[in-house]
Amino acid sequence: MTQPKVAIVILNWNGWRDTLECLESLFNQHYENFQVILCDNDSTDDSEQRILDWCSGDYSIASLAQPKLQRLVAPTATKPIAITRLTRDEIISSSAGLIGTPLVLIQNGANLGFAGGNNSGLQLGLNLGADYCWLLNNDTVVEPDCLAQMVSHTEQLKAKGVKNTCGSVQCFYDDPNVIQALGGFGFSHRSAITSETFGRYLTRDQYSAIDHEAYAAKLDAIHGCSWLLSHEFLTEIGLMDDRYFLYYEEIDWALRARGRYQLTYAPEAFVYHKEGASIGSKSFKRPRSAFAEYHIHKSRLRFVRKHLPFRLPQVAMFSMMQAANRFRQKLSGNGKAIFKALLQLSY
Repeated sequence: MTQPKVAIVILNWNGWRDTLECLESLFNQHYENFQVILCDNDSTDDSEQRILDWCSGDYSIASLAQPKLQRLVAPTATKPIAITRLTRDEIISSSAGLIGTPLVLIQNGANLGFAGGNNSGLQLGLNLGADYCWLLNNDTVVEPDCLAQMVSHTEQLKAKGVKNTCGSVQCFYDDPNVIQALGGFGFSHRSAITSETFGRYLTRDQYSAIDHEAYAAKLDAIHGCSWLLSHEFLTEIGLMDDRYFLYYEEIDWALRARGRYQLTYAPEAFVYHKEGASIGSKSFKRPRSAFAEYHIHKSRLRFVRKHLPFRLPQVAMFSMMQAANRFRQKLSGNGKAIFKALLQLSY
């Protein structure tokens, strides 16, 4: 049978080292019918040239910070890899000539955030006739069968008449034996706070005892780090709401699809994620940065205004309490960032 065509959409912003590791693992995939669409949010770290050098074979990844994952990014992909560059404005006019190009680089021309930056690639994937778009963070490396597992899982459900959208099992890049997420997370409509990702801190030694159907049944959103979306989903539900610069675009998307698409994940599709390498999200060994704190509160308030307006006073009060708590923790930068978000000031 012909493999469904997959557009793999990756966003880069001043993170070419992470991006090249990710690309190396992708071009070592066992899956064949895919095309990578790399969106760049106007990086200032020479990312474009580094990526072009890697494609031509003039630059290779000599080492990896996590030796346990070295096998995934060993430079076995054949170089050169053909790459085509276009601007965001050229997505529609240039689509026809890009079919079959292994790697497309879209220069967004500005930092559009996570939703806006990725939407460029998702739109191009739709224009190119992809059956699926795989939204994948650039700070990941993936197992060689990851994409095949995700496509197989979602296709099997589809064959049973279940419209679905599929996540993966994410493990910590810094400790590949520890699970970061089983597909995604939950959400409280009372507090507008997302839960920690499901399965977080379970070990791979415990994996055989995991009830994957039970975890999938609890999902309120799939983690945007690795999310397989069908052409049908993207045309019926639409792209991400790009008014969210960072955070809450996932739960917003899932809520818009609620009742129409089942959220699931492929239990054998493994992704290793550095978690917020470029924006400072709270991670395995790192507290949340002030930048991340600002955007998570700003996006939460935007989400509440859109979906739960009657909860706005309660959520705003909670943000004020968190800001005060950050000052007590001697994280004054984080406290100030939350107050800026509450006052809708620029960061």
